[in-house]
Amino acid sequence: MNNDKTDVDFAATAEVDDEAKTKAIISQIAELRREVDYNTRDYAIDFLIAKFTNGDFFINSEYQRNFIWDIPTQCLFIESILLGYPIPFMFFCDNDDGLCDIVDGAQRTSTLDEFLNDDLVLTGLKKLTELNGLTFKRLPNPVQRKFKNTTLRIIVLEIGTSLEVRQEIFDRINTAGVLLNTSETRRGALAGEFMKFVSDCSENPLFKKLCPISGYSKKRFEDIELITRFFAYVNDYQDFDHDVSDFLNTFVGNHQNKFDREGFELEFNSMLTFVDKHFPYGFRRTQKGKFVPRTRFEAIAVGFALALRENHDLSPAVPTGWADIYAEDGKKFKYHTTTHASNNKSRVVGRFEYVKNMLLYGREQ
Repeated sequence: MNNDKTDVDFAATAEVDDEAKTKAIISQIAELRREVDYNTRDYAIDFLIAKFTNGDFFINSEYQRNFIWDIPTQCLFIESILLGYPIPFMFFCDNDDGLCDIVDGAQRTSTLDEFLNDDLVLTGLKKLTELNGLTFKRLPNPVQRKFKNTTLRIIVLEIGTSLEVRQEIFDRINTAGVLLNTSETRRGALAGEFMKFVSDCSENPLFKKLCPISGYSKKRFEDIELITRFFAYVNDYQDFDHDVSDFLNTFVGNHQNKFDREGFELEFNSMLTFVDKHFPYGFRRTQKGKFVPRTRFEAIAVGFALALRENHDLSPAVPTGWADIYAEDGKKFKYHTTTHASNNKSRVVGRFEYVKNMLLYGREQ
């Protein structure tokens, strides 16, 4: 009897628990679904990149990866658009200030930006072989017009979607194929004394103070990437030729276990000390800036170091040249540090020498 009663009581309790659990599950799903509201928009490529260029659509580096697509990947993407292949949805998010945050789609947007600005040469195309060696402006006019009028479908999250939810969406979209970025690959393939040295430099308190990097970006070794770029560009920037990844890999390979550690460290520290002494925002654009774009860091760090090589006693006595770096309308500096300049030699060299000459002479040479 007692056993039978126990079995009945257990079954009744289990039924109550199941009902309560079901309600809890339904409630939790409903609550969290309310955090995500969206609509779908179709943007022509020409419109999308115009908005990206003027800053209405922007890449939020608090969770976005830095630009990691190599040239073959970029060219494959452009070929897919020209062939009319389906392109996966991108995710944007409206903000209260009218700007639109690119939650997922930074690689595609940056590639389109480079292509339309003639900074990407099509190479290695397997199907559209007639286009190999061409840039956008060398395509026939009908092809250019059709490309610019091609629409891409965008899922736009509504205003009020929290940064946490945006981060969650980005992580989930990219979880299935989280590839090593170029810095992570370089650390493994070219491990040696130089990469150990760069890692030591990333722990420099002054660097951390002047160049804030989010926890997420640090996990992806963004600090290592920035410092590697500094040493490669400040020493060999004149040898750069169109592909950043190849350029950095060559430099690291050439210095893998043999380099002037004392000289490199002295120049890195001297540059940081100069920035700390004369530039209250460090490498940031504003006092409250929470991140530093790669091109901005490169322009300032390398430009300053090159200027200090020519004048060890450099002091910002005339503010004309470097005020542009912090000015809200610093159009010249902005021109030299736009995203689509990453693989263009004249633009890469130009931004270093622009900053150097502004510091030394207060003007472009």
